[in-house]
Parts: sequence; structure tokens; C-alpha cells
Amino acid sequence: MEQETRMRLIYVDAFSGVSGDMLLGALLDAGLPEQDLRRCVDSVPVSGYELVVGRETRKGLRATRAEVRLAHAEHHDRGLSDIAALIDAADLPAPAGEWAKAVFSRLAEAEAKVHGTTPEEVRFHEVGAVDAIVDIVGTCAGLALLGVDRVAASPLPMGSGYVQTAHGRLPVPAPAVVELTRGVPIAECGEAGELTTPTGAAVVVALAASFGPMPAMVPRAVGYGAGAREGRQLPNVLRVVIGEPVEQGADGAQTDAVWLLEANLDDATGETLGAATQALFEAGALDVWLTPATMKKGRPGVVLASLAAESNRGAVENAIFTQTTTFGVRRRLLDRSKLQREHVAVETPFGTVRIKVGRLGGRVVTALPEYDDCLGLAGERGVAFREVYDAARAAYGGAG
Repeated sequence: MEQETRMRLIYVDAFSGVSGDMLLGALLDAGLPEQDLRRCVDSVPVSGYELVVGRETRKGLRATRAEVRLAHAEHHDRGLSDIAALIDAADLPAPAGEWAKAVFSRLAEAEAKVHGTTPEEVRFHEVGAVDAIVDIVGTCAGLALLGVDRVAASPLPMGSGYVQTAHGRLPVPAPAVVELTRGVPIAECGEAGELTTPTGAAVVVALAASFGPMPAMVPRAVGYGAGAREGRQLPNVLRVVIGEPVEQGADGAQTDAVWLLEANLDDATGETLGAATQALFEAGALDVWLTPATMKKGRPGVVLASLAAESNRGAVENAIFTQTTTFGVRRRLLDRSKLQREHVAVETPFGTVRIKVGRLGGRVVTALPEYDDCLGLAGERGVAFREVYDAARAAYGGAG
């Protein structure tokens, strides 16, 4: 029986802050092939820059510096839809494009809140410049190329002082950073200056499923990304640790955090609800369900609910808004316990079927054939679905 590749976790240790260039450098230092990264960022239809990669030292720590050097000082003034179009036009590994758009959506939400406008009306300045597009798209592509499917992060240090922006001189942390880190642990590290930039905060907040100490894991690679300055008390570097998670609850179950997204609908047809459900899954929802409910004025309706990882929360929310008539989405971060999951392939008289296996503390407690595999083979062979399903269960039992 063939087993799937295990989950890959990255821990972003922002002990001295985080920025887009530090994230890129850390991924390269951890083993991301430079030529693969360049292929991805070169596919984004923007120009006027050079990506320079080199090794530097920060207070005795060797790190990789990834610097986007602009050929001219002009910054493009782009909206969220303009940046989404650039990302859609690029040749990126799945799901890097959706991650990158989620990062920019989160950034647009923060900028809109700060400036009293809407995400669609936000005109990006620093964050819309070529260097930030390269940093964000390159980081998301790098995570996908490294096979990362879960992101965890340390609390983010804020720093102190002032920073010069397109809106003038602003306090550190910048207003957009404060807005981005609502509900996220922040830290004080005693270092002055801008430690966490809007670009760095947006990437981490949009993609991280959890914040706190380094989770239990088996490290496989470590990388250090250098920032532009030297640092007064701490080395100005970002550390990433990549490996397999081994965190478990007291009962041996794995634990993580997911977003519960809900919307009340009292004017949707059955066809609309079916299409919306499919669109949410395509946007990256982990699960979707409909619950009958009685709405205001006694109207019959449904509660559309879904679960989403932090990396796909923005895309799933957008799907709810675009596919239904709701004016609002409720969201809540939930801790959950889950079985350790894997797929194994078994051979049946009808063909190959994948079995989803659930383990608790290493012991198999659930093993179920995949519905789509069984349905497809049933149609191909002209037999009942249940025949294929039962044959797959028997094949797995015999192999075990």
C-alpha cells in the first residue's frame, strides 16, 4: 500500500521582526532552490527590478539576504483588483496564487480601516510597489515549492520610533501593522526601529494558523533571512524552521485551529445554495454545511457554515459574498482535535481506490474508502457504488 507525503509545518520565528525580504531570504536559506523562486517571480508581469541574493552576517549569524533593487524610484499606484490580475497571470505552483491574493486582501482590509475607505478603493503605495509584489508572491510560491501546508508563528515584535511612508511620517508600529495584528499576539524585544513591516505582518497574519512558542515538531531545515539594517541589540534576522508536526492532545489526537465562517440566508434558491457550496470548496474550504433555520419575520432560511484554514479564510469569505446575497459573514477562530490522517491505495477487482485512514495515538480507529474513487469506478465498470465501496473495505482489511 502506498502512503501519502506527511504534513509539512513551517515555524516563523520573528524574534527580531519580520519583513517581506527577510521571509524570502529565510526560505532560500532553508533550501528553497533560487532558480525555482526566480522562475516564479519572473512569471509575474512586472518589471523594473533586480532580485539580488547573497550571504551576509548579522551579529555573528550567517543569513541569506534577498533584496529587490528597483531600476527607478517610481512606485506603481495599484488597486487590489490590479494586483489580483497580476497574480492570476503568473505561473505559480498551487496554492501560491490564492495565498498571495489572500495576503493582499488582508492588507487591503487593514489599509481601508486605517484610511476610512473600502478594500476595493484602497490604492497601494509601499505595498503595491514592485518590491512588495515580488516579496509576497515569492514568499507564497516558496512555501508551496517547499511543500509547506501549515504555518505557525511567534508573537510579532513591534519596535518603536517613526517611519517615513507615502502618507508622511508615522509612528512605529505603523497604523496598518497595528490593524493587521488585531487578535494576534505581539511582543516587545527591546529593539528600536520598525521591526515588523506591513508586508511582513500581512504575510504572517494571513497565512499562520497559530501564534505562540515553537510547536512540537521534527525539524528538517532551518533558514535565516537577513534584514537591511544591522540591529543594535539583536541580530536583524528572521528564522524559519521547517519539519513535520508532532503536536498531540492528551488523548493522542492532533490539534490545530480553523476559522468557522457563517452567513444567514433567507432568500436563496436551492440551486444558488448548491453552487455556493461548490464554490466554497473550490476556494479552499475544509468543510461546508447548511442548517435549516427560522429567520426574521418568520421566514424559512438556512445558515451557511464552513471551516477554513487561516491561509484560505479570505478566499472563502470572498466566495460567500460573491456567491450569495448575504451582507455579512460571522467568523470565529476555533481550536479542534483531529485524527492523524493519511491515504493508502488498495487494489480491488474494479481498480485502485484510496482509503482515508485516521489514527489516534498511532492506532487506526477509522478507515473509509474515498467516495469519488468508488463513484468513478462504479460508473466506468457499470456496477453499483456499494459493490466498489465494499470491495475497497475488504481489500484494506486484507492488506492490514
